[in-house]
Amino acid sequence: MNCSAFLSLMLMLVQLWPCSPSTQNFSAQNMCQSLTAVRRVKRSWVVWEPLFATEEQTSMVPVYVGQIKSDLDKQDGNLRYVLTGEGAGSIFIIDENNGKIYVTQKLDREEKPFYTLRAQAIDKNTQLPVEPESEFIIKVRDVNDHEPQFLDGPYVATVPEMSPEGTSVTQVTATDGDDPSYGNSARLLYSLIQGQPYFSVEPKTGVIRMASQMDRETKDQYLVIIQAKDMVGQPGAFSATATVTINLSDINDNPPKFQQRLYHMSVSEEAPVGTTVGKVFAEDGDIGKNAAMNYFIEGDNSDVFDIITNNETQEGIILLKKRVDYESKRRYSVQAKVVNRYIDDNFEKEGPFEDKTIVKINVEDADEPPVFTLENYVMEISEAAVSGSVVGTVTATDPDDDDCPVRYSIVHGMHLKTLFSINEHNGTIITTKPLDREIASWHNITVTATETRNPEKISEANVYIQVLDVNDHAPEFAKYYETFVCENAVSGQLVQSISAVDQDDSAEDHHFYFSLAQEATNNSSFTVKDNQDNTAGIFTARSGFRRQEKFSFYLPILILDNGTPPLTSTNTLTVTVCDCDTEVNTFYCRYGAFMYAMGLSTEALVAVLACILILLVFFLAIVVMRQQRKKSPFSEKMEEFRENIVRYDDEGGGEEDTEAFDISALRTRTVMRMHKPRKKVTTEIHSLYRQSLQVGPDSAIFRQFISEKLEEANTDPSAPPYDSLQTYAFEGTGSLAGSLSSLGSNMSDADQSYDYLTGWGPHFKQLAGMYASHRSLGD
Repeated sequence: MNCSAFLSLMLMLVQLWPCSPSTQNFSAQNMCQSLTAVRRVKRSWVVWEPLFATEEQTSMVPVYVGQIKSDLDKQDGNLRYVLTGEGAGSIFIIDENNGKIYVTQKLDREEKPFYTLRAQAIDKNTQLPVEPESEFIIKVRDVNDHEPQFLDGPYVATVPEMSPEGTSVTQVTATDGDDPSYGNSARLLYSLIQGQPYFSVEPKTGVIRMASQMDRETKDQYLVIIQAKDMVGQPGAFSATATVTINLSDINDNPPKFQQRLYHMSVSEEAPVGTTVGKVFAEDGDIGKNAAMNYFIEGDNSDVFDIITNNETQEGIILLKKRVDYESKRRYSVQAKVVNRYIDDNFEKEGPFEDKTIVKINVEDADEPPVFTLENYVMEISEAAVSGSVVGTVTATDPDDDDCPVRYSIVHGMHLKTLFSINEHNGTIITTKPLDREIASWHNITVTATETRNPEKISEANVYIQVLDVNDHAPEFAKYYETFVCENAVSGQLVQSISAVDQDDSAEDHHFYFSLAQEATNNSSFTVKDNQDNTAGIFTARSGFRRQEKFSFYLPILILDNGTPPLTSTNTLTVTVCDCDTEVNTFYCRYGAFMYAMGLSTEALVAVLACILILLVFFLAIVVMRQQRKKSPFSEKMEEFRENIVRYDDEGGGEEDTEAFDISALRTRTVMRMHKPRKKVTTEIHSLYRQSLQVGPDSAIFRQFISEKLEEANTDPSAPPYDSLQTYAFEGTGSLAGSLSSLGSNMSDADQSYDYLTGWGPHFKQLAGMYASHRSLGD
C-alpha cells in the first residue's frame, strides 16, 4: 500500500471512530478519541496533528492516547520509535515497536492545557533515523471537575415598592473553571430556590425580576436564594448558591390619617398671642420625606388660631393667633387639615393625599384687668384755660361678668401731676395750673385703671394733650439791628431791611405789617416800606445828614401780626449818622459813634492816638537802654578770671530713690525759683550791698551782707534740696566807679542819683549823658 492510500484509510478510521462526551476512559478503558491523528507526507515521514488526552485519568494503568507510524515501517520489527519533548518518559511513554503513546499520570487541563512532543523512527540495525524528527501536540481534553462559584456574593439590592411585574432588580453571575469551549462543563443554568412567588430569575443571564407588586408597608425586605448548575443542569452536574437581600424602597403611596376624628382643647382668655393651645397628629405609613406633611386651619376661625408643623415629630401645633374673650365667645370649632408635602404623580389618581379633623376649643374664664375704650387718647385745651378746666375724660370698664368698679390715676412724670389731675371715679382730667404753649405744646400722660376689688388688675392708656395757642405774644424784631446812614446819603436810599418774629403758633402762616409809629409820622428823615413778605425796608426821606446837628435818629417801628385778636408792638430802630463817602464802613462808623458818645471830636481822637504812640516809643527806648546797661563791657574777660565753687551734699534715698534731682542744675550760674518770690530786699540791704563793694571780706558790713543773703536762701522754700557754697566777688576798695550792678535799680530816684558819672572821665561820658537825659525826662 502506498502512502496516499494509507493516509486515506487512516482518515476514514478517524471519522468512523465512536465518540461520546460522557466517555470517561480511553483505549483499554474504552477511551474515546474524537480525533486520533491527521498526518501528511513529508520526506516519507508522517507529521501528526494534535492528539487528545482526557484530564483526570488515573495514573495506575497507562492509558492509550494515540499511535504514530512511519511509512517505512514494514511490520518486520526493524524500526524503533523514540519519543522526546514535554513529559516524554514520565507523563507520556511510547511503545518503541509499534509507536503507540500512553499517558501514565493524572492530567489537569486548568494547570497545563497541552504538551509539545517530538517522535522519530530509528533503524534498529543501523541505529540511524529513517526519517527526520517530527513534532506533534497532545491536548488535554476537559472534564467537569470544577463547581460554579458566585464571586460577588452575597448580594444586596433595592427596588421601589409597588414596582410592576418584570421590573429588573439585580443580576447575579457565577463562574466555572472548566473549559467553556468544550462540552457543557462550563455552561451554567440559574434557578430560584427561595423567593417565589415574588421574584423570578432568568436561567441563562441570572437577572432577578419582580414577579408581583409588593407593598413596603407590609414587608420591606426579602431574602432570595439563587442556584447555578453547570452541565446545563444535567444529572451529575455541580451547583452553587448565592443569597440576595432585596429591600423595598418607600414611595409616597399612603395618605396621612388623623389619629382622632375629634379633638378637645381649651385656652384661657388671659393667654397671650402665640400661646400653644394643643397638638394634633396624623399618621402616614410612608417614611422619610414621603411622610412629611403640612397642617392647615380652614374656615372662619383661621384668624383666631393658627397651626404649624413640627418637622421632627410631624405634629401639628395649634397656636393662638388673636386674643380670645370669654365674655364674647366661649367655644370655637376649628377644622384642621393635613396634606402630604410631596405628592407622587403616579399615585395621585388613587385619591387626595390629605385628611381632616375637627378641633373643639373652649375658652376659659379669667379675672381680666379693666379695658379702656381707647388705647390712646388725644385731647386739646387752650393755653388761656384757667386752673381747674376740664381737658377730657377717659373710660375703662371691667370685661368680666361681675363688672367691678374701677379707679383712675395718673402715673409717669411728677411734673405732670402738678399740671393735671384726674377724677378717680369718672376719669375726668382737669388742669391744676395755667398752661403755656410756648413752654410745652404737648403733654403726654399715662392713666391707669385699677379694679377696686382686685388692685393687681391694672390697665394703662396713653393720653396726649395738645395745648392750643392763643395770640398772647406781640411780634418783635427778629434781631438787634445796627443801622448807619452816611452824611451824604440821598433821598430814597435803603438804609436797613428788617424782619419780625412771633412766639405764637399761628393757625396759618404768620404775617406781619410794618409802619412808623404815630408819634414818628411827622419825622421826614426816614420812611418805612412794608414788603408784604414779613420784611420791611427803612429808606431815607431826605438828602444830606450832619453829625454835628444830630448824631442818631430813633425810629419807633410799629409791627402788627395777624392773630386773633391781632397784637402790636413798637420796636425802636437806632440810625447812626456816619461820616463816609459812598459806602458805609461799619467798623469806622461804630468806632466813631463810640467816640461821639464819649464827647470826643475827630481832632481830639487824633491827638489822643498820637500821644499813645509817643508814649509807646518812649517806653520801648527805656527798655532797650536798660538791657544795654545790664551788659558788662568786660564780660568776656571776667569769664576768664571768675571762679565759682559749687558744692552739694545729697543724702538721697538709696537705690529706690527715683526722684533724685538733676545735678545739671548744680552747674548753672543762676537757680530759677518759680514757686515763691524771693524775700523782699529792704533798702538797708541794698545800702549794705553797695558798701560791701567798697570794703574787704573782713569788714563787718560785708559779713552782715553775707548773713542776710544766707538767711534769705534758708527761708526760700523753692531752693534745691542741697547745700551750696557761693563765693561773692567784689571789685575792691580802690575803684572810683564803685559797683555797676543793677540790684538797686528798683529804689527811689533819691537812691539812684547818677550825677557822679559826669566826673569819671571821658570813658563814661556817653553813659552819663544817657542817665542825665533819663532824669530830665523823668522830671
